[in-house]
Amino acid sequence: MANVVVVGSQWGDEGKGKIVDWLSNRADVVVRFQGGHNAGHTLVIDGKVYKLSLLPSGLVRGKLSVIGNGVVVDPHHFVAEIEKLSAQGVNITPEVLMVAENASLILSVHQELDAIREGSNTGLKIGTTKRGIGPAYEDKVGRRAIRVMDLAEPDTLKIKVERLLTHHNALRRGLGLSEIKTQVIVDELMQVADRILPYMGQVWRLLDEKRRNGARILFEGAQGALLDNDHGTYPFVTSSNTVSGQAATGSGMGPGAIDYVLGITKAYTTRVGEGPFPTEQNNEIGQFLGEKGHEFGVVTGRKRRCGWFDAVLVRQMIKTSGINGIALTKLDVLDGMKEIKICVGYELNGKKIDYFPASMGAQQDVKPIYETLDGWSDTTRGARTWAQLPASAVKYVRHIEELIGAPVAMLSTSPEREDTILVHDPFQD
Repeated sequence: MANVVVVGSQWGDEGKGKIVDWLSNRADVVVRFQGGHNAGHTLVIDGKVYKLSLLPSGLVRGKLSVIGNGVVVDPHHFVAEIEKLSAQGVNITPEVLMVAENASLILSVHQELDAIREGSNTGLKIGTTKRGIGPAYEDKVGRRAIRVMDLAEPDTLKIKVERLLTHHNALRRGLGLSEIKTQVIVDELMQVADRILPYMGQVWRLLDEKRRNGARILFEGAQGALLDNDHGTYPFVTSSNTVSGQAATGSGMGPGAIDYVLGITKAYTTRVGEGPFPTEQNNEIGQFLGEKGHEFGVVTGRKRRCGWFDAVLVRQMIKTSGINGIALTKLDVLDGMKEIKICVGYELNGKKIDYFPASMGAQQDVKPIYETLDGWSDTTRGARTWAQLPASAVKYVRHIEELIGAPVAMLSTSPEREDTILVHDPFQD
């Protein structure tokens, strides 16, 4: 049995929630390995909607769920999300949920700094969710973060907070803000310490034991590979690595633990926030895709930017994430379009290129080169076999496979879990 990593191959919002839920039914353990509560997953089970942004999706299915060391954890949101799911009838106990003792915490000082930066009239706007994710990762790499395990040591917590505030109060003075007293942060943490500590554990040890015992582990990525801090559209990216390699680092396992990488890929392209988007359609096509696809952020409610499928970007992310196969989602949104375009290359300064450049200036200047395919009038929604798909839809899917250099392992034709065409089960790799 294989261990599977699920990553988004675009800018996030590819429909990972449904696919992760579909796969979690076959998994024994579900692991979050990066990000925070800035990216949401929506699950629809028997008509009931569950919205998660920090907790692993496997919890809804009663699977052992793990928050790895690569995640930054807002302890107050952690408690609130548990309460929300519990109110929906999901049974959450330390027997089914573990959070890594060495995961870094998001504090109120991080959220305030994030909001101030994003709301400033000067500097570069990234389009963050203002939830403190970036500043928390900054403190982590700056070796001054407060970690989950620190909540269990109240006698030394004050010293650690003082060290953190030496940095933050200097920043606050420069921004013309009042300084924060150490006790304020200590009290903030102590309010929820008793609620989070029962879930704390050695994730690396647990996952090693499960793997040795033959458990099937599903690594659940948040956001998309194009938001990766190294390989994405920098600086319009998130503050963590979102490619599949982070699954090992962010959970305390070696790279040999990864057997199959599934890239969730939307049949068109969307993006939330600022940054380059070569195939964006600021016209009736973009409006059609947005309205029919219900393209609004789970966490923020922000309207997503919409455009044609970009095979160049997806092909590049397939290489940087080592994607073995894709799950193509939201094909039904394209139903009824007379013609559909796919970006197959770019033009930059009069030259054709087959990759997305790393430079911010070049990313803004590339112009898409399109191929045009026939659309289809019949519906693909709810199809569960290839035979139920219109011929033009099958042609579209097959052409995507050729252009990106990876096969379609799964094809999703509606938000419902059962409306899925399975070509290859990643757990059987």
